[in-house]
Amino acid sequence: MEEMEEELKCPVCGSFYREPIILPCSHNLCQACARNILVQTPESESPQSRRASGSGVSDYDYLDLDKMSLYSEADSGYGSYGGFASAPTTPCQKSPNGVRVFPPAMPPPATHLSPALAPVPRNSCITCPQCHRSLILDDRGLRGFPKNRVLEGVIDRYQQSKAAALKCQLCEKAPKEATVMCEQCDVFYCDPCRLRCHPPRGPLAKHRLVPPAQGRVSRRLSPRKVSTCTDHELENHSMYCVQCKMPVCYQCLEEGKHSSHEVKALGAMWKLHKSQLSQALNGLSDRAKEAKEFLVQLRNMVQQIQENSVEFEACLVAQCDALIDALNRRKAQLLARVNKEHEHKLKVVRDQISHCTVKLRQTTGLMEYCLEVIKENDPSGFLQISDALIRRVHLTEDQWGKGTLTPRMTTDFDLSLDNSPLLQSIHQLDFVQVKASSPVPATPILQLEECCTHNNSATLSWKQPPLSTVPADGYILELDDGNGGQFREVYVGKETMCTVDGLHFNSTYNARVKAFNKTGVSPYSKTLVLQTSEVAWFAFDPGSAHSDIILSNDNLTVTCSSYDDRVVLGKTGFSKGVHYWELTVDRYDNHPDPAFGVARMDVMKDVMLGKDDKAWAMYVDNNRSWFMHNNSHTNRTEGGIAKGATIGVLLDLNRKNLTFFINDEQQGPIAFDNVEGLFFPAVSLNRNVQVTLHTGLPVPDFYSSRASIA
Repeated sequence: MEEMEEELKCPVCGSFYREPIILPCSHNLCQACARNILVQTPESESPQSRRASGSGVSDYDYLDLDKMSLYSEADSGYGSYGGFASAPTTPCQKSPNGVRVFPPAMPPPATHLSPALAPVPRNSCITCPQCHRSLILDDRGLRGFPKNRVLEGVIDRYQQSKAAALKCQLCEKAPKEATVMCEQCDVFYCDPCRLRCHPPRGPLAKHRLVPPAQGRVSRRLSPRKVSTCTDHELENHSMYCVQCKMPVCYQCLEEGKHSSHEVKALGAMWKLHKSQLSQALNGLSDRAKEAKEFLVQLRNMVQQIQENSVEFEACLVAQCDALIDALNRRKAQLLARVNKEHEHKLKVVRDQISHCTVKLRQTTGLMEYCLEVIKENDPSGFLQISDALIRRVHLTEDQWGKGTLTPRMTTDFDLSLDNSPLLQSIHQLDFVQVKASSPVPATPILQLEECCTHNNSATLSWKQPPLSTVPADGYILELDDGNGGQFREVYVGKETMCTVDGLHFNSTYNARVKAFNKTGVSPYSKTLVLQTSEVAWFAFDPGSAHSDIILSNDNLTVTCSSYDDRVVLGKTGFSKGVHYWELTVDRYDNHPDPAFGVARMDVMKDVMLGKDDKAWAMYVDNNRSWFMHNNSHTNRTEGGIAKGATIGVLLDLNRKNLTFFINDEQQGPIAFDNVEGLFFPAVSLNRNVQVTLHTGLPVPDFYSSRASIA
């Protein structure tokens, strides 16, 4: 049941739900957390003002947040709110599980009422932290949302099944063991948190503190609350409205908006929805069983690949040993190819194992949660969440059916070594040809007018001397390492022009070329000195971008068609030197949090930049920023972005660090140290953001002066 634990935790506080309420989008929130994330909207955006002005009304439209209706007379008094462009700017926080949370626009008034009874600010708006759908509250405030009694029961059973000691609910990092529980606050405290948050004075002096074990028993023995109508608080649910898909009371049928709707008996609909959920779970259970068998198959494939690799390498070594010593170099090359194929197959299978394991854990957690929900005997509470669970089960089952249970790699090695023709050719060799050898080719001439560099690429051209009579079978082009080191071959072939990519920026290279034929090789040409660009000019790479990415302006401007974060890389990679580029924010709606930084070529393209270990990034909203690598969030810094803002990225591979700037000011400390290897500029964003890339920029003066001092 541990895989079900995430289903039982609030997306705001990260703890188990306490007095959960159900939002119209079917997600849950703690009642206290819901009050903490309320935002007050402008007077002109209220439902009453919209109805008075005669604006159109419609049902919830969650498909396009930019086109939401503010109010709907067909629902229970709640209207969807499409964004905060005209609302007061409100800082955005991050909850423990990574979702975005909007704090209250004004401090709540001092009151001794419970969170459910305390008044809420007029025209308050609440945004679901999971799907970001927004609702304007009516006069009932949070009391207008139904209580999720089924979820409370599941959490109680789950907590009772765990034998671990009770932990303090207020410790920020590692929770300590609780020493007391307040019966009135219904909170477990350790000694430091009790002295800090529950001092024995004022109104708190009358609260009763009991040992944790006694508190757990009192929680367990407390009578289960009966679900009542949100419109008529004194009435229990007695029927089920088929059109609105919600339990209703007698008064709702007599005088409420459900009077003309089709209704059915609560018990009959309870049994029907339980049956539907059970049938849906049967299909999902079959998928989970297939996934387990598939994982076993994948693990067996790993073993089979390893065995085949050992067998194939042994055969290859035996064949290569039969050749003469002149083939030793070729043998090493063949072994390298086999090892590369071996590692590629293992990587593909292991990645698929990891992906399938995560999906199976999520599926199992959902199944266990649904099974616990089916055990509930509260019809109205069950019907409040059954539709959403049925949809989730069907959606999860469909996700398993899209080719996820098919291996992406075979265990066989599609390589074979046939050495018979080569051995036969070696046996036929003799020294007659050496005696009748022809002259070697003349030394090639580099054509300086056609040789050039661009960014970190160099193009070289050469030709044979005009009076040369000895033909060349091919040419060998060599470059050094850019530091005056040894030359290495970069091209072998018949062409007389070659472009070499992937050189270091702001580096000096030496190039030379020679010709060859069957007799031998010519002397080297004169050495040509090439200087690569000091700064990089580049654009975004459509080939590396996610399919939802939209590029324009010669691939310098980027946005996205999805509400989810998508990644795009720059065309140029860096492995040496100091590089600086900027991005300007052309459009910024609804306070998203785009990410900017660098990444490897194989970074994940369908999640926020920095979620995996292939990217180093800063993600930023309208108020603050964080650094993120391998899903680790660090160095929260105040100061955000808006339309027109400029984000600078400084990659110093000489010092192996990465620094970020916002509007020409350094944002936080040095973001990352010890970065080395090949990096590509990278951005992740959704449809609410559009940015434009600016390259070919010099390193900021203050950084250059600071580097020279250091």
